[in-house]
Amino acid sequence: MADSSKSNKTLTQTPPAVNSPRAWWLAARPKTLTGAAVPVMMGCALAVRESGFGEIRLLPALLCLLFAFLMQIDSNFINDYFDFVHGNDDATRLGPKRACAEGWITLGTMRKGLVLTSALACAVGLPLIFYGGPWLVVVGAACVLFAFLYTTFFSYKGLGDVLVLVFFGLVPVGFTFYVVVPEPHFNLAVLLSGIACGLVIDTLLIVNNYRDRDNDRRAGKFTLVVRLGQHNAEHVYLWLGLIASALVVTVSCCYPTDPLMPLWEMLVLDAIMLTPYLFWHVSTLKRMRSIGSGRELNTILGLTSRNMFTFGVLSSAIFMLF
Repeated sequence: MADSSKSNKTLTQTPPAVNSPRAWWLAARPKTLTGAAVPVMMGCALAVRESGFGEIRLLPALLCLLFAFLMQIDSNFINDYFDFVHGNDDATRLGPKRACAEGWITLGTMRKGLVLTSALACAVGLPLIFYGGPWLVVVGAACVLFAFLYTTFFSYKGLGDVLVLVFFGLVPVGFTFYVVVPEPHFNLAVLLSGIACGLVIDTLLIVNNYRDRDNDRRAGKFTLVVRLGQHNAEHVYLWLGLIASALVVTVSCCYPTDPLMPLWEMLVLDAIMLTPYLFWHVSTLKRMRSIGSGRELNTILGLTSRNMFTFGVLSSAIFMLF
């Protein structure tokens, strides 16, 4: 058993062949797909809340999910390519290994890959115009454009968090709801939920930038964490989760599925439902503070991803039940 375990460990550490399927799989960073699934989940839950499960449109919901997955992978490829070109992914990098920096995927092949994923995302998203109108082409084009601008411009100016709020919160939650409900429209509950989703997903970006703050400072990448400093960034991480939870409670209480339910009862039920997320969120922050710096912070990425998915599931349940 010991020899087998050692052999398996060695196998998992073996670098993939250049431009191989395994190299592309690693470059796609499948663990990050949580951030793509959560807003679509919440948008669908809001649609069920308003129209009932039997009335929502399932095909556009599936198309939204596929589009979100492809755009997340596309963003990862873009980030992998341009961070290496800009010299950010050098030997001092603390985060998970990147495909271009490790030589798993050549630069020319990665350029073709990110163009292909952008095209596939557009192809998957195009049929949504039959459910929400031709102006959704503009929304899809903006998603692709800002996927490039995030890595090449906004992240260096400390504005990456704004793009996360918009393109991982407001846009996917709002437009998933918009195309899934029988009669496309927006409302304030969707807006607040989109903000909540964006804030929670931004905790993952905060962890990434918290870990890389010294490298980013040297590279001239002035992220929000670099601008605020370590301790203020820890406070931001905490408050992102707390404010997001408060917004979910606000949606539940101000736009209840059962108008006859007493307010105190809804508050209690919401608090009980969100307790697992809040407990994990705070405990993850404590662990992040205790680690402080170094490669061990990569464990916080996994915990934060778990927290994000938990928030998405619990919020979606609240939207459908209360």
